[in-house]
Formats: sequence, C-alpha cells, structure tokens
Amino acid sequence: MKKVAVIMGSDSDLPVVQKAVDVLDEYGVPYEVHIYSAHRTPEQARSFALNARENGFGAIIAAAGKAAHLAGAIAANTTLPVIGIPVKSSTLDGLDALLSTVQMPSGIPVATVAIDGAANAALLAVQILSVSDPEVASKLDYSRNQASLNVLEKDKAVSEKFS
Repeated sequence: MKKVAVIMGSDSDLPVVQKAVDVLDEYGVPYEVHIYSAHRTPEQARSFALNARENGFGAIIAAAGKAAHLAGAIAANTTLPVIGIPVKSSTLDGLDALLSTVQMPSGIPVATVAIDGAANAALLAVQILSVSDPEVASKLDYSRNQASLNVLEKDKAVSEKFS
C-alpha cells in the first residue's frame, strides 16, 4: 500500500494535522509526518517532494498558515497529488492561508480543503489511494454506508419527537 505524507510548516500546526493522522489511522493507511517550511527549509521540502514517489508515497498533505506556500512548494516538485490544508492563524483567521493555497498557477494543482480541514484532507488522500487499492475502497464504502445509516437513525428520532 502507498503511504501518505503529512507535512506541516511548523509544529504549531500539529493540533490541526492530528485530525488527518487520526483519519489515516482509522483507515489503516500508512503515513509519515514531517515539519518542512517552504521558507525556512526550502531545500529539505524540495528534496522530500522530489523523492516522494520513489519513497513509496501516493499522496501528500501539506498544512500551513499565513502565507501558506508549503503545498505549492511541494506541488512544484512532484507530480503526486498534493492536498493543502490552510491553517487558521491569529492575523486573518486563515483567509490568507486559504487564498495562498487555493490560488495556484495553471499546471501546478493543489487540492485545497477548508481552513483547518485536516480530516477531509486525509479522507481525500484515502480516496486517492483507493483508486488502486480495493481494500481501502471497501473501507470507504463501509464508512459512507455507516454515516448514511447514522443520519437516517437521527432523522427517525427527530421525526418521532415532532410527530
């Protein structure tokens, strides 16, 4: 099975990134977690991205706040799918990170989730891996079915209460 890389620009992003790690654990997807900064460790970030495919990765999640160039810097150096998580900061509540992550130039795509949307980033990575892994695809189908059943149970309870 391919691995997912979870990269954050700073250890202050760990509380957000933890949600992605939890989802990857839930689906049994192997991963590595690293801190690389697009600005403070650009050569290490570039080297990681350049070698990610050979090192067994199938998708990369990159979380960063403020200028949030990490996902773009990673995407510029790999053809693997890159999923950006804009992280909320104290200055502009994450809007700066969202715009920096989502506004990539043509030819260097970065899939972008909501501000602090680490769980969805991990689910998207799992979906990407499921294209070539039937076991992962089966786990996703099961989870979706369970979520549907949970909503229907809640609907029944609410309908009964107000009928």
